[in-house]
Amino acid sequence: MTAPARTFGTVRWASGAWRVACEPHVMIRLKRVFERAAKGQHGEVALADSPEVGRELLWFLDRYPMQLAAQDLFRLERQALAHRATETAVANVLGDGYVPRAFELAVPARDYQRLAADLALQTGRLLLADDVGLGKTASAICALTDPRTRPALVVTLAHLPRQWALELARFAPDLRVHIVRSGKPYDLTKERRRTVPFPDVVVMNYHKLAGWADTLGPLVRSVVFDECQELRHSDSSKYAAARYLAGRAGLRLGLSATPIYNYGGEVHSVLNVLAPGALGTEVEFAREWCAGAHVGEKARIADPRAFGAWLRAQGLMLRRTRTEVGRELPPLTRVPHAVDADLGAIDRVAPRVAELARVILAQGSAVRGAKLQATEELSWRLRQATGLAKAPYVAAFVRLLVESGEKVVLFGWHREVYSVWQEALADLSPVLYTGTESSAQKDAARRAFVEGDARVLIMSLRAGAGLDGLQRACRTVVFGELDWSPGVHEQCAGRVFRDGQPDPVVAYFLLADVGSDPIVADVLGIKRAQIEGLRDPASAPLEALDPGERHLKRLAEDFLARHGQVA
Repeated sequence: MTAPARTFGTVRWASGAWRVACEPHVMIRLKRVFERAAKGQHGEVALADSPEVGRELLWFLDRYPMQLAAQDLFRLERQALAHRATETAVANVLGDGYVPRAFELAVPARDYQRLAADLALQTGRLLLADDVGLGKTASAICALTDPRTRPALVVTLAHLPRQWALELARFAPDLRVHIVRSGKPYDLTKERRRTVPFPDVVVMNYHKLAGWADTLGPLVRSVVFDECQELRHSDSSKYAAARYLAGRAGLRLGLSATPIYNYGGEVHSVLNVLAPGALGTEVEFAREWCAGAHVGEKARIADPRAFGAWLRAQGLMLRRTRTEVGRELPPLTRVPHAVDADLGAIDRVAPRVAELARVILAQGSAVRGAKLQATEELSWRLRQATGLAKAPYVAAFVRLLVESGEKVVLFGWHREVYSVWQEALADLSPVLYTGTESSAQKDAARRAFVEGDARVLIMSLRAGAGLDGLQRACRTVVFGELDWSPGVHEQCAGRVFRDGQPDPVVAYFLLADVGSDPIVADVLGIKRAQIEGLRDPASAPLEALDPGERHLKRLAEDFLARHGQVA
């Protein structure tokens, strides 16, 4: 750049911001171009540094030349070049006809999942806000197959680390995965008194993040923030730890169908971790995008559509709806999902269940009558205890779905479990459709769910045969308890997956690794693979509606083995 005959002011870079002092008429124009600039500030205006600001400021200086040091000009040109490169990459990846790169996975990813991973790898930061059920986890795992992203850290909610480990094992079984057990750092290369390689992927919950930040900061090359709405409060220790780790990672990926919980201003906190400085300071963000003078989490976006379009154009956020990717989705997707369980609920019935198990496994015809009675009691008693053990975690999962905009049909079997769900989800106006309600009460529940404010319909596994209309309001079902028969689950999914359903349906099977779930899930084949597709939901069940003697013997044997007892 040759020295101009006339300059209109000065530009200097200091303390992370561009500081512009210029003639009054140029300052007026500058404030029009940069909405984030303080309108009441005079003499000198500060603009937080970012690639976008650097490019726009360089463009502004072409019209109004100003004096600046050579090293500052070099920085400005470098930021502008970075912005052009990102803009080109985003336009290329999101353009028509783009074929995303292939990723080596044991279970092939869909094209739109691969595209999200490709975009994240090319830009180094992304808020992936796809609809619930579209496989954001699969997109993240695609990215983690790139050796440049490892070691990687996955941060998630307290009840989801095991689910992440299972998904990583399913999609990328060659990756070494470690779930952090304690908030206090320990040696990740020591396992059962032997030395092992450092994990490819470290998984922990948000509560442990602050304790591990200093240890993992120099090591991890990428960070995945699952359910990244947890970063919406910027005044917490976990937020400070997240910013520290993200600032040292080459890839920062946030996953959430609900990145904004309450107010638009929360997105500044989230994106300030994923893409530091991209939105400017909190005050600049409020000036540029928010209505009124509010600053902080409670600031409201003045024009959400414009802001969303800008985020997409910058490659900061990618969101696809189920309708948009419908051609890649099967009509019904069945998703096994691990949840935690309260072991106390199992322990409370353990003495009686162990006694019943020994009766079932006893030899001789003299105990045949006792066996029949024991099998029936063991099945309902242990299944009820399992349902109660995981009920709070099932409710938490359903809440996430509802907060992402879904209405949910929640299937269960035991009245005591329904009560826990009703209390935990009371603010979502859940309604019941089980074997207890009268016909009038059931019809009222159906209307409240389809036409009213009820966000959750709690339904018995064996209720609602022939019920129609739910498909007009819902495309998501959750099995909070399991039946022995896959046919029952098919019929339940058929309450929503039927003629008139405009969207692909997702059925989540929430599984605990204690109680009756491990054996029932194995009998049903739920854990062996994600089954996509479904027979005609109106057809006959695949199996008898009651468990066979062989299955109950397996349940008895498994329970005694897990509790260190013998028949």
